[in-house]
Amino acid sequence: MMKSDSRMKARKKFLFTDEDEDLEVTIEETIQEDYGLYVWPSAPVLAQYIWYNRKKLSTLSILEIGAGTALPGIIAAKCGAKVILSDSCTLMDALQTCQTNLRLNNIDNANVLGLTWGHISPTLLTLPKIDIILGSDCFYDSKDFEDIVVSVNFIIRQNPNCKFWTTYQQRSCNRTIEYLLRKWDLKSQLIPLSSFKADGNNIAGFDILHGPTIELLEITACS
Repeated sequence: MMKSDSRMKARKKFLFTDEDEDLEVTIEETIQEDYGLYVWPSAPVLAQYIWYNRKKLSTLSILEIGAGTALPGIIAAKCGAKVILSDSCTLMDALQTCQTNLRLNNIDNANVLGLTWGHISPTLLTLPKIDIILGSDCFYDSKDFEDIVVSVNFIIRQNPNCKFWTTYQQRSCNRTIEYLLRKWDLKSQLIPLSSFKADGNNIAGFDILHGPTIELLEITACS
């Protein structure tokens, strides 16, 4: 007998605006702050960066890793990119949430795949050309850090011009990925939040007043 999912779900609307246009999306999440199935503050920040750069995305192929509720990938798809949403092969509820949020937003230019960090799987080996990788708060549990970097590095080596846009929440000054980037011959550039209007108290209706410190990195190959 299949177990029923007793976790309570909610739908949250996000409204991204600019001087000449706006975009509203609906995201289903759990309301118990389930790890991976809740919209954490890093996601609206990354989604805002995508929205800010939307005019560059229409011809690009984008992969979101550890997508969960997939807000950044949903925004990329609504801005015209060809998108793949991915999460661990073992997290069927996360993959189903990705499917649900695509359906809620009437998106037909995106697919959902199971990709487990650190695994060089047939699915990873057969990915199409990827221009941008997205990752929102993937660097949460330090035991996963190298697996994430291994997967990202593999994709970048297959796509030399690929960039990894990732947001993360500063939880400890002792937790860093810089040594892993050096190990795998990658480099990072910090993108100031003020450069894409993400330094305010509210992003797309998501209140971050007195919230955590979020940073955005662009990671690329050193050579």
